[in-house]
Amino acid sequence: PITPGELLCLGSSLAFSGLFYYLYRRKARVVARIQEAPKLQVDDDLPALVSAAEGRCLPYVTLEGIVLPAQAALTSHYHEGLQGVIQKLLLKEHRLIWNSLARSW
Repeated sequence: PITPGELLCLGSSLAFSGLFYYLYRRKARVVARIQEAPKLQVDDDLPALVSAAEGRCLPYVTLEGIVLPAQAALTSHYHEGLQGVIQKLLLKEHRLIWNSLARSW
């Protein structure tokens, strides 16, 4: 005989397995789209290509080209000859919603 506690554990285990499998498949589709992204060169044709795209946006593309620093390139303290640049990042919040459970916006 199976007890109600065992049935509850079995049901919750199946529900969590289904949820995690659903999330895994969703993320796997995103990764596949990123890996299949078209590779574009940073050149004079890129602005025309972006303006011709739907919504003036290119989802999931790989840009290849030379990056020039705005001021001076950063040099690594740990690897000689390794240089890098910092990308300026802009984060824009579209709307704020009060979360009463976490008591935050």
